[in-house]
Amino acid sequence: MRTRQLAAFAFVLACSPAWAGSGILGMDHLVPYDNSGIWKRSNQEILLYGSIATVAGGAIWLGDNSQLGDTFWRSVDSMVVTGVSTQALKWTFQRERPSETSNPNKWFQGIQHQSFPSGEVAAVSAAVTPFIATYGSDHPTVYLLALLPVYDAFARVKTHGHWQSDVVFGAAIGTGIGLWATHRQSPWIISLLPGGFQVGYVHHFD
Repeated sequence: MRTRQLAAFAFVLACSPAWAGSGILGMDHLVPYDNSGIWKRSNQEILLYGSIATVAGGAIWLGDNSQLGDTFWRSVDSMVVTGVSTQALKWTFQRERPSETSNPNKWFQGIQHQSFPSGEVAAVSAAVTPFIATYGSDHPTVYLLALLPVYDAFARVKTHGHWQSDVVFGAAIGTGIGLWATHRQSPWIISLLPGGFQVGYVHHFD
């Protein structure tokens, strides 16, 4: 059941912001610009940096001596690997953003063009996936975390930060790496750090 639920989660992320158009699989086209209300760029930044702070803070505070702490560290792994992967893809594909062109087929235009894939949607997807994979079957409300990358996907398209396919592939990358991090035998990054991080700083106040 858990595998089916995760597949459904990834499918929702992939399909939510897609409309008929051009670009990859005909899903890309320019939408009316909207940088107001919930779609404001500042709200997207709050979500991204809030996700980073929450995941990093929870991992350092709890350590790896509990299931929740272990999940935080797997989320750290997921976000770091996702960040490196998406940046490498941006440098490779060099796609122009909707804010730079109305043509979604502008690829290999120079390293300063970094539309594909969406690193932010990938990062938020990477952050929530380990929690959904670990706790979703026992606590279905955890699946509501999927609304965070879905929101970010719509917001990035509406503010012309990305094409629809950028956020679709970003979500897929983040979700896939999140599942990889979840099913590793142990978190990777914590094994590279001093033992204090594994114990967690909460135990310094016991």
